[in-house]
This record gives sequence, C-alpha cells and structure tokens, in this order.
Amino acid sequence: MTDTNKDFETEIALCRDMYEKKARDYGTSWRILRLPSLTDQIFIKANRIRSIQESGENRVGDGIRPELVAIVNYAVMALIQQELGPEGEMDLPIEKALALYDKHIRRATTLMLDKNHDYGEAWRSMRVSSMVDLILMKLFRIKQIEDNNGKTLVSEGVEGGYMDIINYSLFCLIRTKEDNF
Repeated sequence: MTDTNKDFETEIALCRDMYEKKARDYGTSWRILRLPSLTDQIFIKANRIRSIQESGENRVGDGIRPELVAIVNYAVMALIQQELGPEGEMDLPIEKALALYDKHIRRATTLMLDKNHDYGEAWRSMRVSSMVDLILMKLFRIKQIEDNNGKTLVSEGVEGGYMDIINYSLFCLIRTKEDNF
C-alpha cells in the first residue's frame, strides 16, 4: 500500500532543497519577474518535458525529474509573487523566502489531500504524460486569465491553477520515481 502523504513529503523535500540551494546561490532575484514571466518559465519547462516524452530525445542532459522540480518551484514563486506583489521587498532574507515557500507548499498540499480524498487516488492510475498535458492546459488557462487582466467569470483564477500545477508536478515526481524514470 502506498502512502501518498509520505511520498508527497519526500518529493516536496527534494523541491524545497533545490529552492533553498538556488536561493543561497542567487538570492531571490526571481522577485524581479512579473507573474506572466513566471507562467512562461513554467510553460517552457512543461513543454520541454512533453518534447522529451514525444521524441524520446534529450540533448541538454537534464531529465524530466529536474524539470518537474523546477515547475514546482516556479509555481511556488508565482504564488509568493502574487502574495507580495511588485512593490514588496525584492531581496528576501533566506529565512523569509523559505517560510513563504513552506506556507504556499502547505496550502497546495492541503488542496491535494482534499482532492485526493474525493478522487480516490485516481492520479496513481494516470500516465505521467497525461498529467504533463494537464499542467500545460492549466498554464494555457492561467495565460488566458493573465491576458484578461485577472478577470474571470466562473474560474478559480490563477492561484488555483498554480496550486494544481504544483500538485500534478509532485504526482509526476512520485510516478517517475516509482517507474524509475
């Protein structure tokens, strides 16, 4: 029997470790990016994963798992950007950057637990390629909302999209680890 909570915590720890190391190397230079730029960064990573999946070719060397880690981290950065806004502190102390990361990853995890309960772990039967397609679909939705200046009629908005992207990426990380990608 698999333990989704434990699997999630393991993959979150991997993502958080990379986030912290990059924050120590570069600081929070990503704070200069506008939300659409972060959305585009996530799109680039997800599109690269799909390209590798379809062609079977990987010329750069970084595989699918590092790209999934980057997607998680860029999506968390987007949630932080949304919270702090462009007027907020640009160079965040490491402790604050990590606290904000933890806050938003906890929110995404809570959402995952609620949805996972209702959907009965359906993601475990999904193909990684299907989840990557769902990430890309969420990105196109976010881009449309951004192009509409954040106005929506019935959708949850960009925040929910970023949290779903985090969770699908973590599901993919779990599945790729299980399948030895």
